[in-house]
Amino acid sequence: MPSQLLSIEVTRLDAGGARLRLTGDLDFDSAPELIAAAAQARADGHRELLIDVAGVALCDSSGLSAFVVIGRGSAGPVRLTGVNPQLQHLLDRTGLAELLAVEHPPAVGDEAREAG
Repeated sequence: MPSQLLSIEVTRLDAGGARLRLTGDLDFDSAPELIAAAAQARADGHRELLIDVAGVALCDSSGLSAFVVIGRGSAGPVRLTGVNPQLQHLLDRTGLAELLAVEHPPAVGDEAREAG
């Protein structure tokens, strides 16, 4: 199966924040693109980065390394959102889940409690 090209959509959030929405494969070929996009967002004045990986079909060790590089070189918080179970498993197995801020959607029961 051929790899899917990575696309990165950068959206300005509230004051000082940006969302990087990834779609495709985050691998050896595309990880430098993510690092460059995060560096550009920082250069544009965005302190907080929210990296939305819901559209990532595949993430290899180079993709995980990109998250580490972005986190270490950041002047502000970096959060991951839209993490699928496979990527969560990789983050847990490598210990990166403890280093990276991963946002999880509320559990179904939690949503009902919040609404009620």
